[in-house]
Amino acid sequence: MRVGGAAIDRKRALAACLAVALLSGGCAALPRKMRSTAKAPLTPAELAELWVEPADIAARDLFNGPGGLAPAPGSRFRFLKKDTKGFSWGWDVKDASGMEWAVKYGPDAHSEVVASRLVWAIGFHQPPTYFVERWVLEGGTVPGAKPPSRFRPDLPGRKRVGEWSWRRNQFVDTQPFRGLLVMMRILNNWDLLDRNTAIYDLDREDEGARRWFVVIDTGVSLGRTRIVPDSGTRNDVEDFEQQGFIKGVDADGYVRFDDLGRFHRELFGHLTPADVKWTCERLDRLTPQQWADAFRAAGYEEAIAARFIRRIREKVAAGLALTPSR
Repeated sequence: MRVGGAAIDRKRALAACLAVALLSGGCAALPRKMRSTAKAPLTPAELAELWVEPADIAARDLFNGPGGLAPAPGSRFRFLKKDTKGFSWGWDVKDASGMEWAVKYGPDAHSEVVASRLVWAIGFHQPPTYFVERWVLEGGTVPGAKPPSRFRPDLPGRKRVGEWSWRRNQFVDTQPFRGLLVMMRILNNWDLLDRNTAIYDLDREDEGARRWFVVIDTGVSLGRTRIVPDSGTRNDVEDFEQQGFIKGVDADGYVRFDDLGRFHRELFGHLTPADVKWTCERLDRLTPQQWADAFRAAGYEEAIAARFIRRIREKVAAGLALTPSR
């Protein structure tokens, strides 16, 4: 009985440790460690595969975004196949010119377009994404008018060749990568799975590189993280307003963020006030018109957009005011 009791005690201890890890970030041995795969400090050309400093952030067009290929409202698309992966379903379709598009509908069709615009605004590569209010599907089992959706084109000369790991990649030790993690906290993107990343090979150099490392499918943003009963919400302005941001700076000089939810907690354990400021300084350069354009491009009502923008800018102000611990 003692052996069995010991086994039960070990299970209870592990369960308790897991609970502590979820609630407070304890049990430091549980998270998977982050590690750089770079053999030497990255050259500017290598770093450009993730991020390039915009020449003028305030001049970026956050309504049209990168690409300028937005389908016109009411456009018709030919059915290729149904996509049932992930939270929001969609279709692969083709337009009259022969361009293929990945289409997704649901609440994150809005939030993905905004998140993509803002990530691109501060220099990270993003494929074009567009919110289309009205469109028509031709073919398939249920043709006809379809709900508002996010459209992403499969551009010629740009091939998606794989995904990359948040925990093990050549950018881990760089300032832009740490700034990208801060950006995910500002947007409350709580779904940082490797399958939501992409590597693109380009036929010619674009934005400083011929290979891009991209955070893709950013729609699980603008909500609130949770531990139970699920991992969080998306595109929910009340939840987004209630979610905290920074709890403080610990004795080791690392920022402690508000509730990080169930997963990916180890990604945020070693970010400094300087890392937070790096991202917030860039977001702070956006003009009021750019903020409004990013949300207008995603189909938000003006009043709802204003609430999201106000909360994001509150986070930016908090990040700029952050000071190291003494």
